[in-house]
Amino acid sequence: MKQETDFKMIAKTIFGLEEILSNELQRLGARNIEVHNRAVSFIGDVGFMYKANVCLRTALRILVPVKTFIICDEKSLYSSLQSINWEEYMDVKDTLAIDTVLNSDLFTHSQYISQKAKDAIVDQFREKYGERPSVDLDQPVLRIHLHVFQNTCTVALDSSGESLHKRGYRDKTNLAPLNEVLAAGMVLLSGWDKRSTFIDPMCGSGTILIEAALIANNIPPGYYRETYGFEGWKKFLAFDEELYNTIFDAAIDKITNHNQQIIGGELSPNVAKKAKENIKHARVDDVVSVKVCDIKDFEAPPGHGIVILNPPYGERMAKDNIEELYKTIGDTFKKKFTGYDCWMLSSNIEAFKHVGLRPSRKITLYNGQLECRFVKYEMYQGTKKVHKLVVGS
Repeated sequence: MKQETDFKMIAKTIFGLEEILSNELQRLGARNIEVHNRAVSFIGDVGFMYKANVCLRTALRILVPVKTFIICDEKSLYSSLQSINWEEYMDVKDTLAIDTVLNSDLFTHSQYISQKAKDAIVDQFREKYGERPSVDLDQPVLRIHLHVFQNTCTVALDSSGESLHKRGYRDKTNLAPLNEVLAAGMVLLSGWDKRSTFIDPMCGSGTILIEAALIANNIPPGYYRETYGFEGWKKFLAFDEELYNTIFDAAIDKITNHNQQIIGGELSPNVAKKAKENIKHARVDDVVSVKVCDIKDFEAPPGHGIVILNPPYGERMAKDNIEELYKTIGDTFKKKFTGYDCWMLSSNIEAFKHVGLRPSRKITLYNGQLECRFVKYEMYQGTKKVHKLVVGS
């Protein structure tokens, strides 16, 4: 099948990171960039598709739309999917998986839609060859993405395969690990200059620290990835290994080494050990260090810098304990982090009140299904009055 030089792609992201992703795409050289809800569309060629997968920090997936049609029920969905010649995209011996995002009154279950779509595709092959492609949910040759918005269905190919937040450097996690894409987005939203001190005094398994190190030293997030979805494509946008290697090597050549101070603190020795292992696995242990200590005992280097933390939100803590923890965080910001911009992410709006500081910025982000606030406190040097402010929606 003849490949177009340029084509439309959609980068999926987390709510609140769309503008950051748009900026990333602009810097990479994408064209016709448009911001949507949890997504940014753009134009590029095959090489740019590879580059987007390797280099974008705040993208979850890079999708290539192939067809959009109007549907009114499951029958029209089935027949519309059958109208696509699937042999242009895969062989009968290939495996497939289908992911569906549903925002429609026509259907209630995304899994049911995925099943109907799968039936339409495999039935087409069965009628032609008497055999059918099989489903592989983990490592399919072709991952197909359906987006159903009311009566409009967009069919796209997922060039990423596994979600891009699965960088490949983290094999040790604590109970509630932070998504790497969200962590990278928080670092970029903070406006850190990549040179001043960066601190996460409640670092858990170290994700925010690692993403900060990758950003500061221009290490592409795809550096650790072993595979992408596009590597299995043999027909439409057939995988060009030589081009991919050229793109990948060019990204690696841009890595720098500035020896920033990126420092973590963690109360639990066991969790701190996991963080150190992840940091070593990500090969940033030359710029990232972690010490075992309570946040209230954390000693920040003098000067200025950025603090980002993702404290417990209170799902597994008593109300009094979570309020006390957030008061301790606020007190520690005042006592220990003069000159720093301190950011924290939480879904617990009530607990924020106990920080006792006036936020200068509030950004809505989602951590999984939880709606959160990413809140900035500027800890000025000198005697600036501290005001209390309710952090609301």
